[in-house]
Amino acid sequence: MKFFMKTTPDVSRPPTPPSPELMADMGRFVEESFRNGTLVATGAMDPRTKRIEHRGGQFTITDGPFTEAKEAVVGWAIVNADSVEQAIELSKRFWAIVGDGQGTIQRIYDPGEMPPQFTERAS
Repeated sequence: MKFFMKTTPDVSRPPTPPSPELMADMGRFVEESFRNGTLVATGAMDPRTKRIEHRGGQFTITDGPFTEAKEAVVGWAIVNADSVEQAIELSKRFWAIVGDGQGTIQRIYDPGEMPPQFTERAS
């Protein structure tokens, strides 16, 4: 299974640059995770966005950002895990390194797989 993990900003405190120690710890964690196959990809997000909309054969492009600051994505990772519980444990390791914060974990379905909401029948 693959999971999309994202971190969102803590709007109760101003952002601060990471310390060299934090960067070293995170570098070791990322390297280990790539090496053992749990980390597929990771990165930071630019708050400047573009929205593309298609209606009736016409495209509209709008400059963003579009979310409230507290909902913005700061960083992200795609991980391989055998279960949601294992994905949660990976996330806990990340938060143990970076400190306080919040984020989400969301399952990614591969092509051909259908999310449960499309396969469950209403009774």
